[in-house]
Amino acid sequence: MEFKHVSVLLNETVDGLNVKENGIYVDCTLGGAGHSYEILKRLKGTGRLIGIDQDADALKAAKERLKEFDNVTYVHSNFENIKEIVKTECDGLVDGIIADLGVSSYQFDTPERGFSYRFDAPLDMRMNKENELSAYEIVNEYDESDLFRVIRDYGEDKFAKNIAKHICIRRKEAPIKTTFELNEIIKAAIPAKMREKGGHPSKRTFQALRIECNREIEVLENTLDDMIDCLKDEGRLCIITFHSLEDRAVKNNFKTNENPCTCPPNFPVCVCGKIPKGKVITRKPIIASDEEMEVNPRSQSAKLRVFERKVL
Repeated sequence: MEFKHVSVLLNETVDGLNVKENGIYVDCTLGGAGHSYEILKRLKGTGRLIGIDQDADALKAAKERLKEFDNVTYVHSNFENIKEIVKTECDGLVDGIIADLGVSSYQFDTPERGFSYRFDAPLDMRMNKENELSAYEIVNEYDESDLFRVIRDYGEDKFAKNIAKHICIRRKEAPIKTTFELNEIIKAAIPAKMREKGGHPSKRTFQALRIECNREIEVLENTLDDMIDCLKDEGRLCIITFHSLEDRAVKNNFKTNENPCTCPPNFPVCVCGKIPKGKVITRKPIIASDEEMEVNPRSQSAKLRVFERKVL
């Protein structure tokens, strides 16, 4: 299957980077290379792009998409390793970083990857197919309390407890191997009246399993500071999120890095010694236009936040 992915908030994100012709930029989630292509069009001279993706299929497609450019370095890795990657590839700091945290259209629409409840496929959901943990292990090996935690925290599903219970009952008979098997279990765990509204009953559970499988929130929260530390003075970090858990993590991190002081409000001067790393450019997140939402429904939940580094 051809790797297809429509980049959301394309111009808003690349404009947010404030691209310098001779700058070095990192795309942490290279994917279909839509954002990277626009960045590369604005680079000249010594300008360069480092593209990171943990999905080998994405890297292969990106190389084809960007074959007209000779100033791209491709890295098969998780962006949680950005500090080491930047140190290795450019011996220091970069002028801008972007991360589009959404799952690509290709990943959703390729049945055998197991991301979607719309296709009957093996339970997988690994963005990096070299990783050992898949959705199959989570569904069949996590105990009931851990399943409940995952579905509650990452899916924000109010029926998480019942879904976890039904999964554990069903897997005693035989392992749960496919997406459609899981669909039926989730459907049985949700009252009929509630299934009539709120979209597909499996939507939240599949999101939760995918996030757990790929450690998405953990990686994001652990890496945001590293991303900011990798920026040169006035370098910018642009992050696109697709659900409240991601957006909350980004919003809180940016706020803390702009105002890290932990002194009590009644202290006349700061004594904690924590220094701001920069400023938040987007007081409110940038969202897709009505036109973009109409053309690309997957952009409806996208939010872009931008942070600018300031080295004191």
